[in-house]
Amino acid sequence: MSGYRHTPRTSAPPARSAARPAQWPRIFLVGALLWIATVAVTFLTGNSNLVPTVVLLGSFLVPATVAVWAYERYAADLGADRIFACFGIGGVIGVLGASVLETYLLSPSVWMYVGVGLIEEAVKLGALIMVSRRLRVSGLRYGLVLGATVGAGFAAFESAGYAFNAVLSIQGLSLRNLVETEILRGVLAPVGHILWTAILGGVLFRERRAGRFRFTTPVALTYLGVALLHALWDSMSGIAVWLVAKTTAADWQRALFDLGHIPAPTGEQAHLYTLYDTAGLVAVSLGGLLWLRLLVRGERPSPIPAQYPAAPTRG
Repeated sequence: MSGYRHTPRTSAPPARSAARPAQWPRIFLVGALLWIATVAVTFLTGNSNLVPTVVLLGSFLVPATVAVWAYERYAADLGADRIFACFGIGGVIGVLGASVLETYLLSPSVWMYVGVGLIEEAVKLGALIMVSRRLRVSGLRYGLVLGATVGAGFAAFESAGYAFNAVLSIQGLSLRNLVETEILRGVLAPVGHILWTAILGGVLFRERRAGRFRFTTPVALTYLGVALLHALWDSMSGIAVWLVAKTTAADWQRALFDLGHIPAPTGEQAHLYTLYDTAGLVAVSLGGLLWLRLLVRGERPSPIPAQYPAAPTRG
């Protein structure tokens, strides 16, 4: 990747040299094989020292692959060091900021997930600006790639936390819970944090002028929109429970539900919950993907240069 030279942007994505094939398939394949091998050895030997390796490989595999794919396909002229910074530094800053703000600003309520969406999208936006403020490029394409990379870093570190919590159980370490959590979060990662921050980053860089980020109305509306998608995503489990209770619950179950208790579901209700939850996540994902498609299709070549000349030195 270091062979790419930082060149001014054109309206088309930079061409990848035919002599240098894409690396993301190899990264994904090797990483997946290593994760599977580590899981198998851990199951066979019961060696708990391998659990951190399972956590890290499983949590970072999909987000890192998506970040490399976006970099190679659409923004190879940015340089691999910038992608690493957005993924690593941006991801850590994002999860730290979200943890602090959510601890002190949120409390359990019906609006809690709205607060989570607003906070996490804000800290990812701040992390993106922090790690890319000296990068003298603009345009939707660069913003999509850099935003997706920050979102991928956030998703990787957050997934590592969820995986660590999943492995802990009353009976001891549960490798099965860990594997299930990592597979689920890996499958969902591209249409979660990565997609939302890509959209927000794309609009932010599209509105950039003369090397300065501008918090225009489109940026503000995009921030509120992705925060809403985030809130719907996080609250879908609760929405599914509410829908099941309202459409199938018996009178005694409704009474318990109104008192704040969730009665034991019937087999039919359990299947219906899974259907509602899955359908909701699919709907949110499709909404985000449609939004991304509309952004890309509506992009027009800008007369403003995407890479700005360095400021003249004084004296």
